[in-house]
Amino acid sequence: MKINPASLHVADLPVGLESKVQEVRKLLDVGNDDGVCMIGIHGMGGIGKSTLARAVYNDLIITENFDGLCFLENVRESSNNHGLQHLQSILLSEILGEDIKVRSKQQGISKIQSMLKGKKVLLILDDVDKPQQLQTIAGRRDWFGPGSIIIITTRDKQLLAPHGVKKRYEVEVLNQNAALQLLTWNAFKREKIDP
Repeated sequence: MKINPASLHVADLPVGLESKVQEVRKLLDVGNDDGVCMIGIHGMGGIGKSTLARAVYNDLIITENFDGLCFLENVRESSNNHGLQHLQSILLSEILGEDIKVRSKQQGISKIQSMLKGKKVLLILDDVDKPQQLQTIAGRRDWFGPGSIIIITTRDKQLLAPHGVKKRYEVEVLNQNAALQLLTWNAFKREKIDP
C-alpha cells in the first residue's frame, strides 16, 4: 500500500530549527534498513521538543519511503485521559489506514506485534512521561519492520535508557542571536529592527 503523507504544521517562526533537524538526522542513520532505529529527544518543558519532532517527521516523509506513519501527540495527557489502549488504537489505525479498535493494553500489544512486524514505519511518541507508555506502544524493536524509525520526546531522559534508547538528542535553549531574532519577529513582525 502506498501512503500519501501529509506534513505537519511545525511552527509559525521556526528560528534555529533547521540545524537541529540536521543534527537529529545524523543520529538516525536513515537509509540503514537493517534494523529499527529508536531515538530520544529530551529537554525541559516548553523548549521545543515537539516542534523539533514535527520538523524531523516532515523531513523524513519527504525523503524516505515508509509503509505507515503515526505522530502520537501528547502521550502523557492522552494516556491519562483515555488510556493506553486508545493510543494503541490510534497507532494501528493510522499506520494501517483502517479503523482498528483495541479493548485492552494486552490486546493492543498483540495486535501491534502481529500487524506491524514487517512494516517499515515512522512513529513519533510525543511527551512520554512513564515507562509503561513506551512498553505498551513501542515495546521492542522487533515489533516493527526493518528501516522503521521510532522517535520519543520526553522531559525525563531517564526513561530512555531502560527502554534501550541509546541515541539521544538534548534540545537546548536558543543561542543569543536566534533568541534575539525570535524576539524581534514576535515583537515587531519582522526579521530586523531598523536602527
